Amino acid sequence: MILVNTDYISGKELEMLGLVKGSTIQSKNIGRDISQSFKTIVGGELKSYNEMMNDARALATKRMVGEAEALGADAVVNVRYASSAIMQGAAEVIAYGTAVRFRN
Repeated sequence: MILVNTDYISGKELEMLGLVKGSTIQSKNIGRDISQSFKTIVGGELKSYNEMMNDARALATKRMVGEAEALGADAVVNVRYASSAIMQGAAEVIAYGTAVRFRN
């Protein structure tokens, strides 16, 4: 499966199949939250939160690809990611794009 953030793939004629998306909601671990709150005092990267968000993006991407495969897609174009807080301590990550099939 090819994933691109452009609306074309060089050398390919595309047939649009439709919007596909994948999402996940992640919450903070209380132990992680306490340890990371100490980090905010001295500054620096919050590595465990960074890891949590990387995992969330990977899962959202996997779910988006699954939807595309179910449509018989060869690729997803215009791939985008968004995240938002849903409630205190929880965030949603969504990956979305347009599933396409190659014509040539």
